[in-house]
Amino acid sequence: MEKLLLVSLFQNVTGLLRQVEPALKGKSVTYIPTASFAESRGFLARMSRWVLRGMGLRVDTVDVSTEPYETMQRAFERNDLVFVVGGNTFYLLQELRKSGTDELLREAVRAGKLYIGESAGAIVAAPDIAYSRAMDRPDRAPDLHDTAGLGLVDFYPVPHEGNRELGAAAAQIVREHAEALDVRPFNDKQALYVENGVARVLNT
Repeated sequence: MEKLLLVSLFQNVTGLLRQVEPALKGKSVTYIPTASFAESRGFLARMSRWVLRGMGLRVDTVDVSTEPYETMQRAFERNDLVFVVGGNTFYLLQELRKSGTDELLREAVRAGKLYIGESAGAIVAAPDIAYSRAMDRPDRAPDLHDTAGLGLVDFYPVPHEGNRELGAAAAQIVREHAEALDVRPFNDKQALYVENGVARVLNT
């Protein structure tokens, strides 16, 4: 059973994680903060990590831009969930590809491990990430030569609807791509929960 929880700001929607995965205590999560490093948003990564620990999860942090492939492979094998932090989507995709973590992520989702994607972690799950240019800077990923995403979902998540900082970019994405793509906007107090290919909006 493939399960994904796509969010804008995780600390706003922790109750939704408990709703879809009530038995969290004692479980472990492969925690990927890499996207945050390209946008100087390390404080958000630290916040999410603290919140997860407060929920009873053991957090296994793996930076896919620096860790050996074998280390990442072991983390995905031993942990129960996957959490991908927000930041720059283009840099995230570049580093997932370079490290081989993109396929490890796909395998984990196919094996039924819950994927939690925050902001960039939500966008990278799409079939392609080019639509997110209004929200992210592609120049932060000079080694990324195509924008095919992980393809974990068949639609295009648009986080931060109505957000003070990123809401205008989210609105621009919807305006520019709604006719050609299945864009799915959601705000900072919502999540898109996907189970076996069926997506629904969850509200706090």
